[in-house]
Amino acid sequence: MSTLAPTILVVEDDDIVRMLIVDVLEELEFTVREADGSEQALDFLADSNQSIDLIMTDVGLPGMDGRELAEKARKLRPALPILFASGYAESIDVPADMHVIGKPFSIDQLRDKVKAILGQ
Repeated sequence: MSTLAPTILVVEDDDIVRMLIVDVLEELEFTVREADGSEQALDFLADSNQSIDLIMTDVGLPGMDGRELAEKARKLRPALPILFASGYAESIDVPADMHVIGKPFSIDQLRDKVKAILGQ
């Protein structure tokens, strides 16, 4: 993890939802990068030397869904923590080394989940 504020890559195709998540994470003093889909997120991971401490992605992305994104992101950055956000959190099966938060979530729930994943 970086020595400065941890950097979170938020991947969400709904502009309003993405904006709200980014605003909340920035208020919680995280550095945030954003992508409107899986391809943009993978391009960022492949082309940037910037440290990313966590990917927070919607599961239901158009085209390549969040689970496919997670698999490909881990090929680029094997130890990268993944947090899925889903309105169907109780029904999705995620690998043991990945995490899920149900939509809608409160600011406190998001803060606690992200800090737990990052070991803060």
